[in-house]
Amino acid sequence: MPSDSGRTTSIWMATAEVPSFPPLSADAETDVCIVGAGISGLTAAYTLVRAGKRVVVLDDGPIGGGETGRTTAHLSNALDDRFYEIERMHGAEGARIAAESHTAAVNRIEEIVRLESIDCDFARLDGYLFPAAGDDRKELERELEAAHRASLSDVELLERVPLSFYDFGPCLRFPRQGRFHILRYLTGLARAVARDGGRIHAGSHVAELSAGKDGGPATVKTEDGRTVTARAVVVATNSPVNDWVKMHTKQAPYRTYVVGLRVPRDAVRDALYWDTADPYHYVRLQHDERGEVLVVGGEDHKTGQADDMDERFDCLEEWTRERFPMVDTVDYRWSGQVMEPVDYMGFIGRNPGDENVYIATGDSGNGMTHGTIAGILIPDLILGRDHPWAKLYDPSRISLRAAPEFTKENLNVAAQYVDYVTPGDVSSADAIKPGEGAVLRRGATKIACYRDESGTLHERSAVCTHLYCIVDWNHAEKTWDCPCHGSRFDRYGKVVNGPAVKELEPVKGEE
Repeated sequence: MPSDSGRTTSIWMATAEVPSFPPLSADAETDVCIVGAGISGLTAAYTLVRAGKRVVVLDDGPIGGGETGRTTAHLSNALDDRFYEIERMHGAEGARIAAESHTAAVNRIEEIVRLESIDCDFARLDGYLFPAAGDDRKELERELEAAHRASLSDVELLERVPLSFYDFGPCLRFPRQGRFHILRYLTGLARAVARDGGRIHAGSHVAELSAGKDGGPATVKTEDGRTVTARAVVVATNSPVNDWVKMHTKQAPYRTYVVGLRVPRDAVRDALYWDTADPYHYVRLQHDERGEVLVVGGEDHKTGQADDMDERFDCLEEWTRERFPMVDTVDYRWSGQVMEPVDYMGFIGRNPGDENVYIATGDSGNGMTHGTIAGILIPDLILGRDHPWAKLYDPSRISLRAAPEFTKENLNVAAQYVDYVTPGDVSSADAIKPGEGAVLRRGATKIACYRDESGTLHERSAVCTHLYCIVDWNHAEKTWDCPCHGSRFDRYGKVVNGPAVKELEPVKGEE
């Protein structure tokens, strides 16, 4: 279901309206400047304004208009990297803190929903992890033991998922998981921030960020020349836009795909479901004005490194229809960006080398709880409080156990620079159909060419403005995606997702 912008549309974008906030119109001085109005940024803002801090939130789009609005909004302490792997990487105490923090995040969301009376379809649900085709119960048994060691003592092994229409096999039941409508939740959160004195400015694209020197304030500059001076800055932009290299070597961007299929009311038990495939499938129900929608995700790949998006959506639909025979039409389809840290845990805390700049990234497929963890942990750090989760999520950490994954992902990035010497996607712009894009070689340069529906050709440099990889056309989202670090640009070259902050460079003659 394409949106007016040409990108696919999530169920959240189609079933909610978010409040509008004006762009920053004058320079400002504040205690904390937060860049990004997704779940990380707004949760941190909510916590800080209630602690008496002056807060300014900047975003280049609407509330939740970035990757937060493209989540499937599972709320879970059942982590997809498995507790036995987290324990291997971070030790028993690290696994325990991971379980504790994600549990606390779901609790915090529930608390905010109650305190602010937010109508966002929040509910507590069971979650069921079942084997993928070819897997058996041994992995479930191993994960059960690790979950218990991580203090999730109420996780249990069942002989089958409690659904009558398909035998998924044995499963682990994770009680007291949750789900909600993310944009309605963020709407309530944003209104609470504004009510308590926080200033939210949409349509304010951050072009430059400078950390304070010798204890001085940091500065954030917008594309239209406004400056915010702050004692602390929080960069909550999915992928950090303040860091040039360091953090981007420790995580990798992946696109994940989602379909929303219409189902009869009460035909599927309201719960969360995951399998053990790699990439895995994840399933939940969401209510809308017409009834119920089964939301199913999976088919992940490295951002900018696949051109078979339609086939991935088809695979998700086929997988779902085989297991959920009552599904009807596909009403929604979209994709989202997942940042996979090499050691499974998010990076939440002080940016390496800075005293007053904080980052929240590395959601690892659990963006709603990771974002909420950031909204708990970062305010405590800003307020000068010690926090028991700080070490596990420290962005400066280095893990020797993660060295193989670190090497694999960075070799993959290095390989993308070969695109400088390969042919273009097409030999002539004449081959590009209306509504489509392709990379064209012109002499020694590569051009990102998009032909709009009227037939007009728009050209931009195909070189990403972050670390200069060649971008790739994303047919499903109508975006230019960077295969190195996940920067994304709209069809005309404007930044959609960092770490890039500058649009694709114009080509001579292109206005």
